[in-house]
Amino acid sequence: MKINISEKLQKMTTKLLANVFATGLFVFLAGCQPKNETNLLANTLLYCSEGSPDLFNPQLVTSGTTIDAVSNQLYNRLVKINPQTGMVESDLARTVIISEDKMRYRFYLRAGVEFHTTDYFTPTRTLNSEDVAFSFARVFHSNHPYNKVGGGFYPFFDGVEFAQLVEQIIVVDDLTIEFRLTDPQASFLANMATDFAIILSAEYAEQLSEQGLEENIDHYPIGTGPYKYEHYVTDRYIRYKKHENYWASQPNFEQVIFDITPNNSNRVAKLLTKECDILGYPGASDVQYLENKNGIDIVEASSMNVSYWAFNTSEPPFDNPMVRKALSYIVDRDAIIDAVYRNHAEPASSLLPPNNWAYKKIDRNLDFSIEKAKAMLTEAGYPDGFDMDIWAMPVQRVYNPNAGKMAEILQQNLSLIGVNANIVTYDWGTFRKKLAQGEHDSVLIGWLADNSDPDNFFRPLLSCAAAFSGSNRSAWCNDEFDSKILQALSITEPEQRKAFYQEAENILFEQVPLVPIAHAVRYRVNRDNISGVELNPYGGISFENAKKHAKKTDKTTRAKEGKK
Repeated sequence: MKINISEKLQKMTTKLLANVFATGLFVFLAGCQPKNETNLLANTLLYCSEGSPDLFNPQLVTSGTTIDAVSNQLYNRLVKINPQTGMVESDLARTVIISEDKMRYRFYLRAGVEFHTTDYFTPTRTLNSEDVAFSFARVFHSNHPYNKVGGGFYPFFDGVEFAQLVEQIIVVDDLTIEFRLTDPQASFLANMATDFAIILSAEYAEQLSEQGLEENIDHYPIGTGPYKYEHYVTDRYIRYKKHENYWASQPNFEQVIFDITPNNSNRVAKLLTKECDILGYPGASDVQYLENKNGIDIVEASSMNVSYWAFNTSEPPFDNPMVRKALSYIVDRDAIIDAVYRNHAEPASSLLPPNNWAYKKIDRNLDFSIEKAKAMLTEAGYPDGFDMDIWAMPVQRVYNPNAGKMAEILQQNLSLIGVNANIVTYDWGTFRKKLAQGEHDSVLIGWLADNSDPDNFFRPLLSCAAAFSGSNRSAWCNDEFDSKILQALSITEPEQRKAFYQEAENILFEQVPLVPIAHAVRYRVNRDNISGVELNPYGGISFENAKKHAKKTDKTTRAKEGKK
């Protein structure tokens, strides 16, 4: 990857004057005009969150808890995913032009976009191309002064090999920037719209560098989003204040507070006592309970997700595909969907959910069978079983509302084939750290899609690059599988891409680095005087358009949002 470093930012960003574009370019994306709505009465929005963020920069994580707390509240991207259509649309880039060979993407930025002003940073200029170049050069360029700040790992970007894909980042002028690729790739623009592809302030980075406080960029954030950082107390709360100079419609709240409440029952109680306006990640049992309560809105939303049981294939006996396949037969999906999801999910035979365009229903022998599991385990050389750990997430997520309960079901079934399973959990921060270090035998976890491209379910979770970056919880690397998903990315015709993804899934079925379990329905639960809260099927929650208004009903409202 070639990046030229500008003198102005003291080698913290890229700059190279480009030649005039060749002919044959077409407009891909039209910009949206900023909205001019009247600001509503100053107030506070209270969100009951299930856990603490790892930090305040989504570039460095894949944690859904961090994404919810940070991405859409503090930052913008060049482009974003429309939650209703799943299509890429304008954000900080008002227009995108793509070359005919799909190797050059030129982004035209909005003028006058202001960064946050806080007690630790006052910007002297508005957003320009240097900020975009800095934000991505930090991720892609190993010699960039900020690349190693925060550890030097960028799980999502490493998992999809962005550093290998982006050959040059070219600052054309203050409001025009161009990305040149090594190869055309069908998922590039969709990946640029994910919650990880946020834009930072190069000016703030330069200030921190002069002060020797580079690590603050990930803990004391500066973005262009609707809210700005005010205060954080670990495991207690986050306070955001309104960004007074937000480029789009002014936020309707003076402040947003994330009330960090890991215990689910406590979150429900706070919602009922009006200590919270919105409930983060309610379980199906909570939804059933809250249906009978006055003043509560419940919305069932479409969601692109999967829960799965991943095996650490770098450790015996999980390095043996036959052992992994034997264990796959003890997964009683019907029992799990009944006990864990209260029947608000469907069994997963694939990583891809049925509402993904590349999904194809294939009849595979996924039946729960103790007999098959025993026979295959014996054939694998473990007639008397073995001891193992099942790691269970300590937090609720849309794809798994109760990993502990799911682990108990698996534990019971494993005992029937002679496998003694110990259930392991930690606080969320420790859990994620140890998981990234590969200390687990197996883990119950899952994935909520970042965009509508099927690649988002394959490379971040199972590619060889993702095994290196840590987002591949199976530590599984298969060259044939990688070849199939890369072939799928090299073409744009959907049916041809779908064929390659189906071949990749056939490899997964035979090798079983992980066992898909369920695709869950997602719920939004809030007080009935709250509206405008977006639950994006492809990413985190957004409060940009949230409103508080007069109480509208004495009865619970239940609605469904359209499914993709």
